[in-house]
Amino acid sequence: MADTEKATQIEHIISEVKKFSVFADLSEEDLHWLAERMDEVTLAQGELYAKQGDSVDYLTLMMEGEVQFSQLNAPGSPVFVVVAGEIAGRLPFSRLKTFKGTARAVMPTRAIRLHRQYFPELVQRMPLLTERLVALMSDRIREMTRFETQQEKLMALGKLSAGLAHELNNPAAAASRAAQSLMGAFQEIRDVSLRLLKHASTEEQRAGLFDFEMKAGKSYAAEMGKTPDPLELSDREERVADWLEKHDIPDSWKIAATLAEGCVDEPQLEKFVGIVGPEILSDAIRRVAVIINMFGLIQEIENSTKRISDLVGAVKRYSYMDQMALQEVDIREDIDNTLKIFGHRLKAGVTIVRDYDPALPKVTAYGGELNQVWTNIIDNAIDAMKGKGELRIKTCKELDYARVEIEDTGSGIPKEIQSRIFDPFFTTKRIGEGTGLGLDAVGRIVRRHHGIIEVESEPGKTCFSIRLPFKQPSSQPEESEEVPA
Repeated sequence: MADTEKATQIEHIISEVKKFSVFADLSEEDLHWLAERMDEVTLAQGELYAKQGDSVDYLTLMMEGEVQFSQLNAPGSPVFVVVAGEIAGRLPFSRLKTFKGTARAVMPTRAIRLHRQYFPELVQRMPLLTERLVALMSDRIREMTRFETQQEKLMALGKLSAGLAHELNNPAAAASRAAQSLMGAFQEIRDVSLRLLKHASTEEQRAGLFDFEMKAGKSYAAEMGKTPDPLELSDREERVADWLEKHDIPDSWKIAATLAEGCVDEPQLEKFVGIVGPEILSDAIRRVAVIINMFGLIQEIENSTKRISDLVGAVKRYSYMDQMALQEVDIREDIDNTLKIFGHRLKAGVTIVRDYDPALPKVTAYGGELNQVWTNIIDNAIDAMKGKGELRIKTCKELDYARVEIEDTGSGIPKEIQSRIFDPFFTTKRIGEGTGLGLDAVGRIVRRHHGIIEVESEPGKTCFSIRLPFKQPSSQPEESEEVPA
């Protein structure tokens, strides 16, 4: 009888495990091996699964329910949420050792688990499954990082349009490059200055050097925002290079361009040599070139960071930065803010048709996360229409839910893959154009809000329908006493 019960339990676990796409195509032998080593756990609503500091020992497949992970210093804002259909817990090669917060079931929950003691053999037996689990671990790391940035009031902006991402990336990269170059310039000017100190330079020489390099540096910084005449700049550079060569300045070709960009010409150089003298001319000229370069780098960092600040300010409302996570949000206003983010892409030929219910109540939600839902769906709609078509957005009240419909006139989603579009890493886009994480994130965010998302699609018409409750159910247990899992 015991053997019969065990065999029945193994078959039950195999049927449950096969519901997860990462396990579905494993051989019966591998599935049987897993099922023999897995166990099943159930949690009542409000029951404690783990407390902060407990060891993370299991790979967990959530079959039913929901578990929320909260930190002790922020109990009202879940750090991580795991719902039915997701894989959580310890994964092969994971550095996660202990729970960083308290894990509690917010509704009746059932899960299937595999202890980490079997991971080494799993890795040897099933390399493909291991690869998939590592990919899931990478996705989880990104999710955890996003929630951690929320705690530091640096909420992730979500998936923005390619144009905005490009606008943010350019000044950030420029500032980074300039900062790295500035470090090198500091080292170079230190070396040159040490050599200059070895000579018995007079107060007049030092004053003349400092005055000349400051004027040249400020001239260079002032000219950075302007478009110089290329012919004039080239001629000045050639003249400066000739002057440097006549005065036996080493590597004159390297510093001639910098001096020319600093509006330094031959008369100024002749005056300069008269001040500092020929003995220290070489190091003095090199110091001037480095100072000019440093002024330019500082100006570049200032311009780049200002540009970043301006862009962050523009999307601050969109991202709900510096606001409480769970709050009442106006869905219509948030969708309009999202459309503004896509402004440059919509202008190419997309017509927006709005059908908003003016009496729609506000929804209690994590505003920044919901904006990621609208962002991903609208982004996909624009791609499906290839930048030209009609985007219809409707909001209305449906019992205790707010209903949002986003419909496009694009090519549609084939019926045979519609059931897979919310799977992680599944994408219909070409390699390099999509990660397969957008709709996966959409599905997780909607489920986190206890909502429902559906899609209907045919050529020329794709409609995503999202229903969100106006109020979120409490995630706190009915009784304060903690019940060990």
